Amino acid sequence: MVRLPAPQARTGAPGDRSSRAVTALPAGLPSGRDELVACYPRLERSTIRVNFIASADGAVSVDGLSAGLQGPGDKEVFDTLRMVCDALIVAAGTVRAERYDALRLTPEARAWRIARGLPEFPLMVIVSGSLDLDPTQLIFSDAPIRPIVLTRRGAPASPIAQVAEVIPVGDERVDLAAGVRLLHERGATQVLCEGGPGLLGSMIAADLVDELCLTVAPLLAGGAAGRIAQGPPTPPRRMSLRHALIREDLLFLRYARKS
Repeated sequence: MVRLPAPQARTGAPGDRSSRAVTALPAGLPSGRDELVACYPRLERSTIRVNFIASADGAVSVDGLSAGLQGPGDKEVFDTLRMVCDALIVAAGTVRAERYDALRLTPEARAWRIARGLPEFPLMVIVSGSLDLDPTQLIFSDAPIRPIVLTRRGAPASPIAQVAEVIPVGDERVDLAAGVRLLHERGATQVLCEGGPGLLGSMIAADLVDELCLTVAPLLAGGAAGRIAQGPPTPPRRMSLRHALIREDLLFLRYARKS
């Protein structure tokens, strides 16, 4: 865990509100790959880690997309989390809205994985109850390995079966717990989820989330944008802060399930 520096008094002009505040600033987000991996390590136990970005007032998107929230350091964390995971899981709606392309890591990231005895690429896993997916989208057509689509029994026929391994788990809806067990059976114990909010809400309801990596963007987005999780009411889960890091004005938080 990164320890925060001792509080320091801010100075400012007389009457300036900032001159009255006492703050403790988090440590800076590392720029080197090894230091970033130390902040977001692979764990010995099976783990579902969730990665999201939100504005300071809680909006999960700007103009319907997360891209409007991104800033310095966010892509480095994003790429690091993908590099260290065994499987990346994302909802079909997010695949469509964010125009996901193929899960192709950089040559350096692939070399890092191979040097540690990991497959060159993580598994790409999409959750879709309707199988309303475009087989020509790059996430399928340019995939280095065949993606997995978790769906429900009785889902309508879809051409997506020609470009992905379609696996039914659950009857009326996708059984996420069963899907995660299947991934574990295939050796994918470090699972990364990139959303969207409905998938995260369902994972929270199923008590599957072990870690939340949350980037807070220095924006007041307003509007009607949703929060990072949407789903049925569930008892609150207590989490423990593992680190708080900053790069310019972005705040990078990592929470883990409280033991």
